[in-house]
Amino acid sequence: QLQLVESGGGLVQPGGFLRLSCAASGFTLDYYAIGWFRQAPGKEREGVSCISSRGGIRNYADSVKGRFTISRDNAKNTVYLQMNSLKPEDTAVYYCAAVGFGFQAMCVMTPSSYDYWGQGTQVTVSS
Repeated sequence: QLQLVESGGGLVQPGGFLRLSCAASGFTLDYYAIGWFRQAPGKEREGVSCISSRGGIRNYADSVKGRFTISRDNAKNTVYLQMNSLKPEDTAVYYCAAVGFGFQAMCVMTPSSYDYWGQGTQVTVSS
């Protein structure tokens, strides 16, 4: 069974940091681009960052550039999102998703492009 599981969310003060993990089971991530998305209450799901299957392409939403870093360790079948200098507006449920682009050096941040989704992890930034 193909499954993505996010972890690492929690409550953090403004200016703090968290590292989210997205672990795959039932399939190898080697051929998949991975995206991180978030959804705050009452808002649409938005793309945060994405990374190509070999890690050569990384894209970020303007709102997180310079603060968030996406990376992947295919040997561990895991993708990470390091989130620094967190702001209250970063509060949301964060999801990872996978799309099978093979070895193409590309990734996209459009939710409808993705085939497999995790269940999400809550990130709350508050003092």
